[in-house]
Amino acid sequence: LPPPLTAAPAPAPKQPGVHVLAPYPLEDLVPYSDWTPFFMTWELAGKFPAILTDEVVGEAATALFADAQAMLERIVTERWVEARAVFGFWPAARKGRDDVQLFTDEERSTTLATLHFLRQQTIKPDGSANLSLADYVAPEADWVGGFAVTAGLGAEPRLAAFEADHDDYQSILFKALMDRLAEALAERLHERVRTTFWGYAPDERLEAEALLAERYRGIRPAPGYPACPDHTEKATLFELLNATAQGLSLTESFAMAPAASVSGWYFAHPEARYFGIGKIQRDQVADYAARKGLTLQEAEQWLGPNLGYDPRVSAA
Repeated sequence: LPPPLTAAPAPAPKQPGVHVLAPYPLEDLVPYSDWTPFFMTWELAGKFPAILTDEVVGEAATALFADAQAMLERIVTERWVEARAVFGFWPAARKGRDDVQLFTDEERSTTLATLHFLRQQTIKPDGSANLSLADYVAPEADWVGGFAVTAGLGAEPRLAAFEADHDDYQSILFKALMDRLAEALAERLHERVRTTFWGYAPDERLEAEALLAERYRGIRPAPGYPACPDHTEKATLFELLNATAQGLSLTESFAMAPAASVSGWYFAHPEARYFGIGKIQRDQVADYAARKGLTLQEAEQWLGPNLGYDPRVSAA
């Protein structure tokens, strides 16, 4: 059951089309870093900054944070890596229940691409609606954005030097900091999209804590993650953005390279929120396969973690 959402098509972007910011200044990203996931990389449980004074892991966390700050300063000042961002906005309209069409022009006469989404199928105890990202796009005239960012270009020589020195600690620390910078770039870019490039929230003024808590209008779900778990949708996003021209690429399993990269869609609906698809049944997988032009077996392969049934039993 789709949710009863307010009819709120997004305004046309102030700067439509595809844009590139390269190289992106690293110093602009440091204030947008979320350090809690950094400590999780090192299996230190706790929320930053409280983790620094934790009775159990505080001493280790403080020492690690000092090392991270020292290396981060060198990464920024000595330009160990290059960060780049590519993003775009396209006229859009919901097609059917769970697809979204993107168009080449605002008259929406020529289809540019079709985005395929899934809908929750679990019966919820509170009787709330089953969500699909397509719900956040109006059926006639709306807009959808997309982005891909990286903070890992040019990292290979530094990583090779650490490997030659058998310095696993510095190597892992460097990789973890590149991940933080990539996530920070995704956060900073989304802020600039909301306030400037798309401009649907021009008066937004949020402190860092509010940004990390996502107290703003709009979401940026990534293909392969809970709301849109099919990684193959990244191929459409990368083609729309011509992301390979900025040094990003996809592996055969649709992982992004460099590893310190983030990509996703922009939805501006005021009621848009993150959610997980959860388990889905064969009827929706078959419908999804037909919409995407896949065989049922191919769809089951890519959606394996979300299957609410055993495809081997179903086939039998």
